[in-house]
Amino acid sequence: MIKATIFKGQIGLSRTTTSSAMGPTLFAVLFLTGTAFLAVPPQAWSAETVSGPLTVERVSLPDRKAVFATVESTDILLARARIGGTVGELSVDEGDSVTAEQKLAVVGDQKLILQMQGVDARMRSMTAELNQAQVDLGRTSQLRKQGVVAQAQLDMANTQVRVLKQNLEALDKERAVLAQQVTEGAILSPGAGRVLEVTATDGAVIMAGESIATIASDSYILRMRLPERHARFIKIGDAVEVGPRGLGASETGTWTKGQVVQVYPKLDAGRVVADVKVAGLGDYFVGERTLVHVATGARETILVPAAYLENRHGLTYATLENGTPVVVQTGPARSDGVEVLSGLRAGDVLVPPGAVLAETAPAAGDAQ
Repeated sequence: MIKATIFKGQIGLSRTTTSSAMGPTLFAVLFLTGTAFLAVPPQAWSAETVSGPLTVERVSLPDRKAVFATVESTDILLARARIGGTVGELSVDEGDSVTAEQKLAVVGDQKLILQMQGVDARMRSMTAELNQAQVDLGRTSQLRKQGVVAQAQLDMANTQVRVLKQNLEALDKERAVLAQQVTEGAILSPGAGRVLEVTATDGAVIMAGESIATIASDSYILRMRLPERHARFIKIGDAVEVGPRGLGASETGTWTKGQVVQVYPKLDAGRVVADVKVAGLGDYFVGERTLVHVATGARETILVPAAYLENRHGLTYATLENGTPVVVQTGPARSDGVEVLSGLRAGDVLVPPGAVLAETAPAAGDAQ
């Protein structure tokens, strides 16, 4: 006796009796079961994973283009010297993280110290003259009350005191300017970020306005450059898919979502430039490239759940409602199904291969 058992769409045979009288029946059952085994390979999907017949429909999908985007900082900051002089106390190197207003180096100019000393000496001299002028004013004022001197002399003494006071105030302001220049010898970071390049060393002589370090701000974006023909499709707010880190990373790795936040109105060498905001770029190198899928239009296609397809002998089959297998050509797999490029058309009704087999296979005990 030959028993046929159904295990989730597959038929297995167990032989319990060997008899020559069962030869024709045994041959028929083996033929039927052999056909059944060809219809459902060991990797066939179970009918329990789908809900029943599926009507094929055409859906609109975004047509995505694979491009490489470059990690760049939204702002490149330059730490510049505000005065000329000799660099000292340089405390940063490439790759260091810095905070806003952090002191990176000090520029010293000996001439400023000498100028301050000169101003201090002039202020002391001017203070002595002012003291003498105030004494003369007091004496002249007493003599005027006695009628010994004319009013003109008293006015001249008053004017002399006022002039000396104003000159002393001007020297004080001049000294404050020199003190501020000495203070500005400290080169501060214009913002928080990472140091990309240091262009000076201790002991180097630099001019006012010269940069000693280039800093990338903490905000990073992906910058894409697409061919000009895609310029009319891309816009702010479009969603993109960012591949795993590394040019050689497998496409089966973790993909993250991003969003276009800036489309530049000027073409660069025949390419439209756009910025994509993505979380988690803080540990990337500035200038590092990564794979990005961006929508460049839409197209109509057919999507079929994977459970309605099976692979046999290197070909992919879909089973129609009447049990007829159809060879289909598939595209890339997606999270919502497998794209079918040819072999099906809208209106076709598909069933999972296991469901058809369960309906057509002989029940256990019938093949005797």
